[in-house]
Amino acid sequence: SSKILYTIYLALTVIQILFYLAGGMPVFDALCNTFGTAGTGGFGFKNDSFASFSPYIQWVVTVFMILFGVNFNVYFLLLLRRFRRAASSEEVRAYFAIILAAVAVITVNIRSLYGTFGEALRHAAFQVGSIITTTGFSSCDFDLWPTLSKEILVMLMFIGACAGSTGGGIKVSRFLILGKTLVKELKTALHPQVVAPARMDGKLLNHETIRTTNVYIAAYIFIFAASFFLISLNGFDMVTNFTAVAATLNNIGPGLEMAGPMQNFGCFADPAKLV
Repeated sequence: SSKILYTIYLALTVIQILFYLAGGMPVFDALCNTFGTAGTGGFGFKNDSFASFSPYIQWVVTVFMILFGVNFNVYFLLLLRRFRRAASSEEVRAYFAIILAAVAVITVNIRSLYGTFGEALRHAAFQVGSIITTTGFSSCDFDLWPTLSKEILVMLMFIGACAGSTGGGIKVSRFLILGKTLVKELKTALHPQVVAPARMDGKLLNHETIRTTNVYIAAYIFIFAASFFLISLNGFDMVTNFTAVAATLNNIGPGLEMAGPMQNFGCFADPAKLV
């Protein structure tokens, strides 16, 4: 299993490098950008990230960021030709549904800012893929986008990629478990005699899984709140503070305002940088 997963990772990495080279990118640049994408690490060697690259390169990055955000167990199942089981993954289906919905809404919302619909779609897809997979690349200054689009991106910071992927964030699977648990508890509260088991991918969610998920979320909220409070002592505005904590706790990279995609964390005082 480990060998197959490593092979999948290596294969996707090599394929992305080849796509970069086909777009005219130098070998060294292709290697650096691929490693930054494959590990959803977001390392870029240009101040504007991917803004100065061609639309072709931006689309390649978008596709591979999203692919590396998929649970690698699904690729494992595809190699074993268990297509029905791979397609039945609730987490992956929810992951792509979230991406499609976010891209659609943001594209419509930012359409007036760009010359063509295709350009708006490209930037929307790039930023959604970058944020939900916690890669942190940027194709434009999304801090200039309308409030609705920026709010969607902030929400995607918390959702994150799939479990078993290279992405960060809380993970889609945990949100699914929380949602199913909420529905279960509401049914039980309304109808005490009803047995309403929570299931995921056809399997019963046991108490231990639900408990550990709840503990994880509780710890996450406490850490976020404490960090947000400490960062506020730096004297910056609330949007900067909130998104700076969200971007770092979820391993995103860029936030908004003074921690935006075209800015950096150099303006923060040393205590805030330590946080």
